[in-house]
Amino acid sequence: MEKAIKGILKPNLHPKFFWDTNVDKLDWQKAYLSVIARIIERGGQDEIDEIVRFYGYKKVITAVRDEIHFLPNYAIEDALKFFPELKKEEMYCYLNRKDKPYHWI
Repeated sequence: MEKAIKGILKPNLHPKFFWDTNVDKLDWQKAYLSVIARIIERGGQDEIDEIVRFYGYKKVITAVRDEIHFLPNYAIEDALKFFPELKKEEMYCYLNRKDKPYHWI
């Protein structure tokens, strides 16, 4: 269930995921990329279900595939487990990672 504090809706996520943020002042809609990335990186299935419920499936998939610029390799693998329709080769954060081999010409 969404929590409303002073009329602001927010997802039901434990504050431990946002230890470096004042969650009471967080604009959950504007910060959706950071929130989704943080949950992909550190959350489990329950947290994934909550961000899908809060933001909508399409918005989460689009963010993970096209908009998040960086996820560590383990989080990319987790995203593929959480969302089996994603393909690593279509994920911006996979294509943009710094450890990929480059061809020298």
